[in-house]
Amino acid sequence: MNRKRMTGSLAAASAAAVGAICLSAGGAIAAPADANGRAVTPGAHSTADVGSSSVSGSSYHGCPTGAVCIYPGTGWNNDKPSNVYWSYGVHKLYNQYGTHMVDNHQYGGATVSFCKGSNGTNCGSTMRGWTHGKRYLTPINSIKLSP
Repeated sequence: MNRKRMTGSLAAASAAAVGAICLSAGGAIAAPADANGRAVTPGAHSTADVGSSSVSGSSYHGCPTGAVCIYPGTGWNNDKPSNVYWSYGVHKLYNQYGTHMVDNHQYGGATVSFCKGSNGTNCGSTMRGWTHGKRYLTPINSIKLSP
């Protein structure tokens, strides 16, 4: 690859990475694009409703690679998660009562912790990347995504 082409590719990749991060109304950093660079509709509190977006390719039951997904019940909801979290840090949970299917589809050793405090404190169990399971979320007020 010649230098001009490499510089252009690097510049395009940098621009895409910078453009894929925005500040949501809740103050948390959230990426408004899926793992393939396609736009998703940001929802409240750094989540995205992917039921209306066309997420395909590297996903598991509708949860894109690199994301943590919460489903509305104990099943996969026809591969349509209700909440998708893209960025490291604390994300407050709202109206998540009872048991839900949670998929940590992050890679590189990233984890998600389930916290009773709304600011990522009093965290209990942690779920490793590339795992999923049913979690009782009634006492959980936030989740914390960590690298």
